[in-house]
Amino acid sequence: MSFRKLGMASLLALLAALVVPGVASATVEEDLAAKALELDMVWVALATVLVFFMQAGFMFLEIGFSRMKNAGTGVAKVFINLAVVTIAWWAIGYGIAGFGEGSLADFVGTDGFFFHFDQDILGTAVTADTSLLMLFGLAFCAVSLAIVWGTTLERIKFGAYAVFAVVFGALIYPIVAHSVWGGGLLSDIGGKPVMDFAGSSVVHLTGATAGLAALLLLGARKGKYGADGSARAIPGHSMPLVGLGVIILWVGWFGFNGGSTFVTEGSFFGEVMLNTQLAAAAGVIGASLIVYLKTKALDVGMAGNGAIAGLVGITAGCGFVEYWAAPIIGLLAGVLVVYGVLAFEKHLDDPIGALSAHGLAGIWGTLAVGIFGSPRLIVSNPEEGIQAGPGIWYSIFDGASWSSSLGQLGVQAIAVVATFIFVFVVSYAVFAIIKATMGLRVSEEEEDAGLDISSHGMYGYPEAFIPQPEYPAANYTPTMAGTPVAPMESVTKDQA
Repeated sequence: MSFRKLGMASLLALLAALVVPGVASATVEEDLAAKALELDMVWVALATVLVFFMQAGFMFLEIGFSRMKNAGTGVAKVFINLAVVTIAWWAIGYGIAGFGEGSLADFVGTDGFFFHFDQDILGTAVTADTSLLMLFGLAFCAVSLAIVWGTTLERIKFGAYAVFAVVFGALIYPIVAHSVWGGGLLSDIGGKPVMDFAGSSVVHLTGATAGLAALLLLGARKGKYGADGSARAIPGHSMPLVGLGVIILWVGWFGFNGGSTFVTEGSFFGEVMLNTQLAAAAGVIGASLIVYLKTKALDVGMAGNGAIAGLVGITAGCGFVEYWAAPIIGLLAGVLVVYGVLAFEKHLDDPIGALSAHGLAGIWGTLAVGIFGSPRLIVSNPEEGIQAGPGIWYSIFDGASWSSSLGQLGVQAIAVVATFIFVFVVSYAVFAIIKATMGLRVSEEEEDAGLDISSHGMYGYPEAFIPQPEYPAANYTPTMAGTPVAPMESVTKDQA
């Protein structure tokens, strides 16, 4: 096309726009809105991938804190739990977690079961966008379920994973999520909503509470407590794997918290992600300082749990607090996790410290919003008569209403208590039924042998347990010069 023809075409297009400005403007606005939605969904898709990648973090964390004879079962656990909870969420859980109508709406969602395209959910047809949001919710549910099993390492029957995953993914987690995020009972308490941006209580306290229920019925690992009742250390076999797990969780948390904005408008997810990083860093510092003061050693596991505690602590407030508050929340979460682990260990065998890192830090994070919630960021929905209050910090220093601030802190506390009671009672009942029927704990002989061989017929580290002569071509080891030499002395079956 010549420049002359191109110029004429441009002129005609300009004239058409001038003749029909309303039509052109409407079309442009529709196109921009469509592209904005697409950009939002790309962000949610990226965040979803990051949250699912956290499953690898949980896997490495738990394997590292386990002994070698139980390393392989951690891999199988992640596969089975993620598979089972996916089907449970798709069939029932998403419908219960979502919005509902009628008398049941305060307790459970009432639509969206067996999720499918073009399904009518409360008058709105399911689209690809809805499907992505449903998948994002599944990723959160899977994270909460992964937290449960940190308290049960090295002695639980593998079948219990699948059974509890069905109940957890279909009922327990969805009901808690609905209560806060789906218009349920905790979304409006006397005109104030529970403010839990990404799930300090909904996700993390829920998982830790279910883990506590399992632990009370399961008991401690063999050899954890001496005849006098004193706790003995049972070290995990790989701190590098623990560190890798923590780093993967740390990175995944940017999707966990940042993705909970659901939109890219205003780049608000950047504020959320920065709060997340500040709290995690402060959590490491807080935990490391306290454990050094108490033991004169820089405990690697405690430093890792400090990072996780800081991340859990900021999860509720990451979208509701200013930058200066995030390190305070994270630092105190790191301090809390050390004291929590040391206190719990005296009576409860929690191998990775899930009760403290996810439970206590989840409680603290939920309450912290009632202390540091910023007037700039708190939730307001005057059309429905819902108005969150700022944190009590702003009542002390900025003249905010004391009644509003104390009321919001009270609402946050109600959420903690209600979540704990509901999840503990239901989880304890489910685990008690499992224990009475199929059994919850492996036999003493199976525990001694390790879950890898007793549950899966294999070893995560076979060279550590199987004598070299039983490997083909293992009788000789090549040297740099190419001359074979006798192998190193093998580990006998009795020694293994």
